[in-house]
Amino acid sequence: MPVTKISSHTASEGPHGEIALAAGHAVAMRMWREEPPTSDKPSVKRPYETVGYVISGKAELMVGGETVTLVPGDSWLVPADAEHTYTILEAFTAIEATSPPAK
Repeated sequence: MPVTKISSHTASEGPHGEIALAAGHAVAMRMWREEPPTSDKPSVKRPYETVGYVISGKAELMVGGETVTLVPGDSWLVPADAEHTYTILEAFTAIEATSPPAK
């Protein structure tokens, strides 16, 4: 398989404002850039694992009744099929990887 390079400056934007980064058969990355504060995100359950890393901003992630605060330098894991939501407290930039790739 050839090497694929994706620039965050020219990558396509997804339906929820995410920036689609590199993706393969087993894993994909996306970036949320300067997502504004919000508290109206519905809870969702996805059939894939998600790991993430906070670059800037602040958010609360709620997974299965537990709430954690995410700040720059923090990383997280949402297991496959876990109901979760988040609240953005300060303009939020983060990288997420999903396995298998999010559809």
